[in-house]
Amino acid sequence: MANSHVYHLLQVVAQQLRKQADEAGMAAAGVSAAQGAALFAIERSPGLSQREVAKALKQQESAVTTMVSRLLAAELITRTPRSNDPRTLSLDLTDKGREALVRLRAELDEINRGIADALSPDELEVLAPALERLAATR
Repeated sequence: MANSHVYHLLQVVAQQLRKQADEAGMAAAGVSAAQGAALFAIERSPGLSQREVAKALKQQESAVTTMVSRLLAAELITRTPRSNDPRTLSLDLTDKGREALVRLRAELDEINRGIADALSPDELEVLAPALERLAATR
């Protein structure tokens, strides 16, 4: 395979997976894949600021602003001033947000099973670390 096609193939697969995750996430938990990623970041590190969520997702803070507003409106997260710096707002999951993540995680597990079914164990063993390296350099 010519190296010039690698980017295109990654882009096509990423788009397909994002669409599948968006559809599954909306049906099961009422959240898009991007909103789910923000919820997962907050779950891993409760109390993140909006800026910290943007950094964790490798997105512009302006993009995360809209996402946070939607998550707040859906009552999936709360936003409260930090005790050590009231100008910085901490984001935390609500019970409804934790329940949404349980449903979303089940859908993402199904997507991951589909990926595992499409690839051999040897291919997965090479692909996953390679994608992690690519993600870490960007």
